[in-house]
Amino acid sequence: MLIRVFRDKASLGQAAAEQAATAIRNAISRQGRARIVAATAASQLEFLGALTKMPNIDWQMVEAFHLDEYIGLPVTHPGSFRKMLLEQLIQKTGIKNYHLLAGDDPTPSKVVRTIGAALASAPIDIAFLGIGENGHIAFNDPPADFQTDDPYIIVTLDEACRRQQVGEAWFSDISQVPTHAISMSARQILKAREVLAVVPDRRKAQAIRDCFEGSVTPMHPASILRQHPNSTIYLDAPSASLLNRELQKAIQDHGQVTIKA
Repeated sequence: MLIRVFRDKASLGQAAAEQAATAIRNAISRQGRARIVAATAASQLEFLGALTKMPNIDWQMVEAFHLDEYIGLPVTHPGSFRKMLLEQLIQKTGIKNYHLLAGDDPTPSKVVRTIGAALASAPIDIAFLGIGENGHIAFNDPPADFQTDDPYIIVTLDEACRRQQVGEAWFSDISQVPTHAISMSARQILKAREVLAVVPDRRKAQAIRDCFEGSVTPMHPASILRQHPNSTIYLDAPSASLLNRELQKAIQDHGQVTIKA
């Protein structure tokens, strides 16, 4: 696993987009298509904005999968990840082949089976992730299930996760945040050929330190990314601010740094 740290969100997003674009182009060149998993949230805005402007990507050859979605939330709600995915990626690029998790379907288990079967039908070339304030990847809150091989699972959201959504202004108060969600499983994420996590902002700093300077544990879900042979974590200076002093000095001296973890 590599950790790359940049001064700010803009430079982070641009660098991550360049790596993502290269992976997509290479997959299309190698096999005629690219299968991707996309994350959506406030933390992904700069990255997705830069990615949709990358040149020489044949988006018609891209198949996109949804990382997670609240159960019971309509696509029209400002907090819907389907809505964000449509607005931030699909509509901007013209991707035609995409799979959205209908969280407001009356039978979420059917959605899990149907989209899960499509996801598992062939390897994912690159998965884009964020990391939550509680260390979650997708909606795998602590203690995360590191054992199941199911592509998607139905999960109960913890309070820290739900409060983060209020803090990001998607919901007016915690009573409005759904208590359950459909989430890609941790082990399914690890099956991607490449993983790219975009994690800016000071509010993520404690989770970053816990996940990448502590042990690999379900209590810090993103720590499992350290077991992936081709994963890159993109941080800005604020989100990296609680990592070790040597790293902080390198950031100050060079504006960015790449380390093995």
